[in-house]
This record gives sequence, C-alpha cells and structure tokens, in this order.
Amino acid sequence: MANVVAFGEILLRLSTPRHERLSQARQFDIIYGGSECNVAVSLAHFGHRTAYVSAIPANDVGQAAINFVRQFGVDTSHVLRQGRRLGTYFLEIGAGLRSSKVVYDRAGSAASELRPGMIDWQAIFRGQHWFHFSGITCALSEGAAATVAEGAEAAGKAGLTVSCDFNYRATLWTADRARQVMGPIMPYVDVAIGSGRDPVLQGLVGRDGNVPPDQRSPEAYRPFVESAVKILGFKKVALTVRDIHTTDRNTWLGLFYDGAGISQSRTYELDIVDRVGGGDGFTAGVIHGITSGFDRQRTVDFAVAAGALAHTVHGDFNLVTADEVEAVARAAGGDVRR
Repeated sequence: MANVVAFGEILLRLSTPRHERLSQARQFDIIYGGSECNVAVSLAHFGHRTAYVSAIPANDVGQAAINFVRQFGVDTSHVLRQGRRLGTYFLEIGAGLRSSKVVYDRAGSAASELRPGMIDWQAIFRGQHWFHFSGITCALSEGAAATVAEGAEAAGKAGLTVSCDFNYRATLWTADRARQVMGPIMPYVDVAIGSGRDPVLQGLVGRDGNVPPDQRSPEAYRPFVESAVKILGFKKVALTVRDIHTTDRNTWLGLFYDGAGISQSRTYELDIVDRVGGGDGFTAGVIHGITSGFDRQRTVDFAVAAGALAHTVHGDFNLVTADEVEAVARAAGGDVRR
C-alpha cells in the first residue's frame, strides 16, 4: 500500500433535507468534505496511509472539521491552524429534472489565505509516495495556487508521483483564468485525471475530448489522450465520461491510459443518492490501481466501480472498502451480503 499526501480545502457542507430548495429550507444537514480530502478518506478505506494538508481556523468549527476527517484514519497533523473562517458550501439536492445546485461561501477562508513558504513540504514528503491536488484549490486564490505549484515541485524533487484532478468549477473562476494558472503547474504532473469535456483540459490540449455515445471506444479517445501526453507531458491519463439523463439517473464509464495503451470500462447506469464526490471516488480508484500494481484494464474497472459506489453514499466521502469495489467491478454487487 502507498503513502499518499493530499492538499486542498476542507469545507463545511450544509445540504437541504428531503430534496428541499434552498429558499424553503429551515434546517440543513451538516457534513464536511472537499475534493482532495474526499480522495484521502477513500484511499484510507482502501488500506493506504493518507495524510491531508490544509488550513483551518483555530476555533471550534475548524476543529469539528478535523475531528470528522480523522475518524476515518487520515493523518491531519499537517493541517495549519490559521485564518478567520472555514470555507462553506450550501448544497440544494435536486430530484428528477431539477438539478442539484451548489452555492459557495469560500472568500476569505483559511485555505484561501495560504501562501508559499507556509507549509514545510520537505518534512511532509518524507517517506511518502504520492501527492494529489485538484484545480479547485488552484481556484481559491493566487496564494493558494502558488502553494499548489510549490508543493507539486517539491513532491517531484522528493521523488513522489504527482496527480491532478482538473475539477473545473465555473462558479469559482473562468476557464481562461484556470488555464493561465494551471498551465505552468502541468510540468510537475505525472497522472492527469478529469473529463474529456473539461474546458481547462480541452484548452490546454487544444482538442475537444467529447465523443458521442455511439462512438465511444479507446481508439476514439486516443487523439485527445495522446495530445495531452505530448503537449503537457503526462505519463498517465484517466478520464470519466458521464451522460446526465436526470438528476437521479446518470450513465457513467471511464478510460485509462497507462503509457502503453488505453482501456475502457463497462458502462454503469447510476441510481444516484448523492452525486458530490463521485469523481473523487474515481480518482481514489485510479491512485489505488496504480499504486497496487494493477494492469490497465483492472485499474479503470476498479476506478469506475469506486466512483459508481460513491454515488450511492450520502455525503462527500466514499465510505466503501476495496473488497466492496472489487465485487461491483466483477458485477457481483447489489445482493445482500450475508
């Protein structure tokens, strides 16, 4: 098993109960999450040693977030206590034809006030194998983006594998700005994770990664993937493919390029309990497959099954084991386990 470091912002999530609209809600369900933290928790469930790096305010709300994360076996000893507030997001959980909606309240958060030099990356990376970040953290502020770049560069020098999930959020920044900020960080990235429809990845590659449903195959995605490898220098690329039928019903599959070829998973028809964190479940599955020495096909099969299961768990975290993922990947899931 691998030692993995994830860097990002932990958020207080306030979601509407009973599929209520934000305008009608009189109470919220409280939970904590955030893209990179979701990956760390998922990998801990798969048996890896994970550490999470972030910043929280030195108050009871910040401590509650850390208490919530470390109950799942994630090392939070590198989380800084500083700043005035914890980033928050409100989630209106949709249903049927009404989409879910996220409202961010992250300006001035502790994580957004991070700057290069605040984190002792050299000490954190001792004995570690992998460093993961996402585009969401780069979007928080210029200082946070510069800290991501500092961490990715230090990870490379320390011999760690570096992964990036592009995770574009249109409510946080524009695609043009995202490309300007993330482009210079890409030389440090070994494993790229995202979607063919992600405008940041498309813009950096200079090619459309969308493939019509009736034409999907490893060969159909090869031009996009090979362009990403050639232009941005990635060693491996993992892509998710999602078709949205309704808020509760999606089609889901994935592809994985390992440097030698591309493999595609089977397609899942998802009955969604909670979509938030589904992509992070896939990301954790990719990291697990690579670090466990899985071949290309087994890696993408595991990652897509992990992401599929993440859609069935309430909250941001994918609280399933590797054995449960393997059962779904083998098409053995769904029955009562006795």
